[in-house]
Amino acid sequence: MDATSGGRQVLRILGLDEDEERLYRTLLRLSTAHPAQLAHQMGWPADRLARTLDALRDRGLVAPAGAEPDPPLRPLPPDVALGDELLRQQQSLESARRRVAQLTEEYRAGVRRHDADHLVEIVTGADALRARLRRLQDDARTEVLWFCRASPLAMPGAENVEEFAALARGVEYRAIYERELLAEPGALADVEKAVLSGEQARVTDSLPVRLAIADRTTAICPLVPDRASGAPSAALIGRSQLLDALLALFDSHWHAATPLRPGTGLPPADGGPGADERLLLSLFVAGVPDKSIASQLGVSRRTVQRRLADLMTLAGVDTRPGLAFQVARRGWI
Repeated sequence: MDATSGGRQVLRILGLDEDEERLYRTLLRLSTAHPAQLAHQMGWPADRLARTLDALRDRGLVAPAGAEPDPPLRPLPPDVALGDELLRQQQSLESARRRVAQLTEEYRAGVRRHDADHLVEIVTGADALRARLRRLQDDARTEVLWFCRASPLAMPGAENVEEFAALARGVEYRAIYERELLAEPGALADVEKAVLSGEQARVTDSLPVRLAIADRTTAICPLVPDRASGAPSAALIGRSQLLDALLALFDSHWHAATPLRPGTGLPPADGGPGADERLLLSLFVAGVPDKSIASQLGVSRRTVQRRLADLMTLAGVDTRPGLAFQVARRGWI
């Protein structure tokens, strides 16, 4: 299918038939024209032209070009005339998508009640796994939970554009990142972008598995260790005691992990550390080495050490463990 035929199909969806589109495009080329000129250009009989012009007028695509008797006709902007219809179509498609997702979940729930084999679906291959992760987020309505381990198997953070669309429509994201992942080039910038878009992020020393859960109803969990050879495989897990166990696993790690709060550029409201210092403290409390913190923040290791020393002075302590204790006690992160 070429671009022209594809464009015509789109206009058909918006209600324009072929005659209406052809006549409108002709009037666009001419800027203004009397009906007689249009009939000559199109090679149409008068009744066909009149019928099509009436349809274009009804759609708000054609109007007189002046107030004098028998004025020429001029085209009107299509975005204004067709914008409401386009919005209605978008709303209908979104409603249909939600309905299909609901019916799909009802189907799966019904199948699971009668066949335990359908509680878990196996997904094999990086492309298939990536597609499932995208669909999981596209279908999410309230919440997405992540265990983000180092060296992602299928979808690096920079490729996960679905998260931003989900956040924009009100889906809550909670992500726990392995400390080692934050040492990877560009990883902290990706996390900061997500947090500033609404994601809640925490950091921990290590995670037992990779995991994604949507709406507490569906989970994706890899089946083989990272070091295993061959194509990655994962289990798609529906409502079950197994899913309940994975939710409990996430919740326990969430409560134990350290909040990660990249800077917002706002000054501190309570005399505590500023936005940049809170980010540094998040990484420090999570156990990220000074060298890795320096690399992620784009500063020298000596600068990191100096800034931590300044924060110890601010907290009134002279040791790093004391600083970590004061950070938690004062709620600085």
